[in-house]
Amino acid sequence: MKRAALLALCSVLVSTTGLCAFEKKTITIASEGASPPWNALNAEGKLVGFDIDAGEELCRRMNLECIFVAQDWDGIIPALTVGKFDAIMSGMAITEKRKTSIAFSRPYAGGFNQLVVRKDLDLPPTDTSMKLDLTNVDADKQAVIDQLRIALAGKTLGVLRSSNSEAVLNDLFGKVATIRSYDSQDNMHLDLAAERIDGGLADYFTWKAFLDSKDGGTATLYGPQLSGGLWGPGVGVGLRKNDAELVAAFDGAIAAATQDGTLKRLSEQWFKIDVSPQVSK
Repeated sequence: MKRAALLALCSVLVSTTGLCAFEKKTITIASEGASPPWNALNAEGKLVGFDIDAGEELCRRMNLECIFVAQDWDGIIPALTVGKFDAIMSGMAITEKRKTSIAFSRPYAGGFNQLVVRKDLDLPPTDTSMKLDLTNVDADKQAVIDQLRIALAGKTLGVLRSSNSEAVLNDLFGKVATIRSYDSQDNMHLDLAAERIDGGLADYFTWKAFLDSKDGGTATLYGPQLSGGLWGPGVGVGLRKNDAELVAAFDGAIAAATQDGTLKRLSEQWFKIDVSPQVSK
């Protein structure tokens, strides 16, 4: 009864004041540290990025002391489930497949994925500003996908291993292109710059950081902005299924930080555009 009462009180306080009634305690949040501007390691080896700043803000509202740790993407969900840390904030999309293993908070950000290819490839031009939601693919959307399949036939495309982008890339182009999976975005970037692959699929903001760098000068965006489908409704905090109080507390903190514009401000700081959830009317 005490546990249920604390959960109810926490939810009310977060939604009305942005702060939670948790007794002060410490939790550990994992982030990959290799997908800027979502998350990265700075020169001192410290985690920085939108996920980190957003996480610190949410923890403040929940009256929690939060420690951030770096964790390789391949093992980030298994490590959560065995108790290595308490939450994941790593640009992780909320998907039905992941929800079979872990729980998620409500979305604290959105975004989209996009293809990148080498500039020296002789490919037909595409509209990189077009938005293509893969949730319900009609005839018009299928025509765009078919044109991309023709253009990318025979190419080698990279993608982050165990990501939703890997599943999407295999689904869209696995029959016409060679798919090469990587343990980190950095290693995929290295192979793209060295022309060992022809292109790849990843989060747009991760690509932008690479394209703006010296090594990214030989590559360019290709095709429409992809969202929906296997990527789900947005990016959420990954949590263990039996941590109902923590899920509810994150939900309340995210709602409050969305309503007062804090997540909008942080997303514009890191992404230069607003990727925060839509404010409830």
